[in-house]
Amino acid sequence: MPNPGACLLSFSLSYVLWRMELATQTVTGPKDGDIETRKRLACIIKVMGVEVSNNVVTQVRIAIFEQSRKRWNWEPGNTGGCSHYRRRCKIRAPCCGEVFDCRHCHNEAKNLLKVDLRDRHEIPRHQVQKVGALIGYMLSVQHRARFTELELYQVQQYCTECGGCMGKYFCAKCKFFDDNVSKKQYHCDGCGICRTGGEENFFHCDRCGCCYSNSLMDSHRCVERAMHHNCPVCFEYLFDSTKDISVLPCGHTIHLDCLKEMRQHSQYSCPVCSRSVCDMSSVWKKLDQEVASIPMPEIYHNKMVPILCNDCGKKSSVRYHVLAHKCPGCSSYNTRQTRDGPSTCVTV
Repeated sequence: MPNPGACLLSFSLSYVLWRMELATQTVTGPKDGDIETRKRLACIIKVMGVEVSNNVVTQVRIAIFEQSRKRWNWEPGNTGGCSHYRRRCKIRAPCCGEVFDCRHCHNEAKNLLKVDLRDRHEIPRHQVQKVGALIGYMLSVQHRARFTELELYQVQQYCTECGGCMGKYFCAKCKFFDDNVSKKQYHCDGCGICRTGGEENFFHCDRCGCCYSNSLMDSHRCVERAMHHNCPVCFEYLFDSTKDISVLPCGHTIHLDCLKEMRQHSQYSCPVCSRSVCDMSSVWKKLDQEVASIPMPEIYHNKMVPILCNDCGKKSSVRYHVLAHKCPGCSSYNTRQTRDGPSTCVTV
């Protein structure tokens, strides 16, 4: 029959060894705590007088690892985080009190179609107060990842328990962690959130209320709160979207992927104001040839129609044609027929 004292010591010893390894293998581990742990371990062995094999310690470690992995759905070798961010912590939502990997995971879970409309909500990111450390390290014998149990602490970059770094990039204002610093994250006080791409490559436009590339500093058209609305194609909120955003010549904003999809379907005008999204001069020349090759019947020779140019905003009256109407101001065919002015045939 196994000795109860030996079993108890085995479990206690495994926990002490685990704390000691965690303290020594984390980047900012508490050195004093490591020395203290070694002293406590020596005292336990001396007082109890029981020998514990390394195999028992290893088996206990693996059992604890399996329990933690199943609880938090972390696979061996996983560096931590979710599909949105790479980090070594989870956050507790202040709105519902539940634990998630990040705010996007919370918003996706709480806005599913199966969720009651009254229970759907999004997390107030700046109100996050508690995070749970999930600091991992490799077992020296089994070469498998091991994670601590989730314990909630105040929002900070380093765990108060073990000193482990929860994310190489940390923003105390946004309560944001990310281990992938290649994104060149920075916090914009004007936007009130963190952006990617490097602070030196962007400027904040106070009128537009968002950050733009430096290449647009003297050329973009200001639109008040340009990104504080949904994408006109996919209807995702643009201001805090993680996808690339394109600024159109008219000043309106749209997801870059949505803009590419529009071009694949031969749509070259802004979904908001209908202004051309690129240089269409070569297309207008081809339309000139098409219009010239298709003469209208004599009954329509003197028919004038009022038009509004979507590119320059000028109103004018032009001869009716079945294909398109050319703006006399900017030579654009991106026009629409209006109801103002004469619409009947005029005889000379």
